[in-house]
Amino acid sequence: MSLITYREALSAALWEEMERDERVFLVGEDIGLGGGAFYITKGFQQHFGRDRVVDAPLSEAGFTGAAIGAALAGMRPVVEYQFADFVTEAFKMIVDFAAGNHYRRMGPVPIVLRLPSAALVSGGPYHSVNPESWFFGTPGLKIVAPATAYDAKGMLKQAIRDDNPVIFMEYKKFYNYRPADLPPQLQIDVPEGDYTVPFGQARTLREGEDLTLLTFGTSVLEALEAAQVLEREGVSAEVIDLRTLVPMDKEAILRSVKKTGKLLILHEARKRGGVGGEIAALIAEEVFEHLDAPIRRVGAPDCPVPLSPPLEKAYLPGTAQVVGALRELAAF
Repeated sequence: MSLITYREALSAALWEEMERDERVFLVGEDIGLGGGAFYITKGFQQHFGRDRVVDAPLSEAGFTGAAIGAALAGMRPVVEYQFADFVTEAFKMIVDFAAGNHYRRMGPVPIVLRLPSAALVSGGPYHSVNPESWFFGTPGLKIVAPATAYDAKGMLKQAIRDDNPVIFMEYKKFYNYRPADLPPQLQIDVPEGDYTVPFGQARTLREGEDLTLLTFGTSVLEALEAAQVLEREGVSAEVIDLRTLVPMDKEAILRSVKKTGKLLILHEARKRGGVGGEIAALIAEEVFEHLDAPIRRVGAPDCPVPLSPPLEKAYLPGTAQVVGALRELAAF
């Protein structure tokens, strides 16, 4: 057991799975000689060879389609996009052919689509997207969102062994975080050996009694900071990291809302059309009678991610914004 970075955890998962199963191979732009845009596959091609670490041309639709074909033929491809934003070039391949194959009775498509997601530092509108809402309404896809190194390794191994296509959102902001700089709830020892993390199990990062704060991805940082502020004001917030969006841990969500009676949903993606709207509808349909206040959502405004650093900071949901929403919710 050891504390390692999110980036090291992803790299370890890929390496161990490639050694465990010779059907696993990697494909993407610059992942071989270059080690990938974020160096997660650095040294892989020298060890595993060019047939299993494939440098692809700048054609996301082309190499995604080729990987889907390989999956149908019994291989287990892991596709890396340099940035999640670039996956738009491969929508048809993913939505029609990877997700839809099960329903056309053409066999399983065991493929992992790795999407470096969310804002980092002034990446602007082409390198900062949170892509979950693009795929959330498509049947046949699983969507995972690990926020810790422990989950990053265990969920990536689980995704590679899954017989279904998995949208694997990995968060650039976490790549370089030193474990010691993270909140204690996110400092989880990572086993050196083999383990997997099952999908569909949320994690309670902080127990609370007065209200529930649901979140995932990089927003767990703002959620935990905001909960600390509210604690000093005498309000106990329960913080839950969803970890996977499809399948979603519905029971954990309903259980917490029944306990606290108040709910705030937080995500970095835009509020309009975001996953938070679906969760709010779920609560309204199934446990409305337990609510003591209207459901609140905090997300990004309805515009692209700005390139300007001050504008980007204003765009991203920050701790102060979350604290304000929690105070209003607590006072209702």
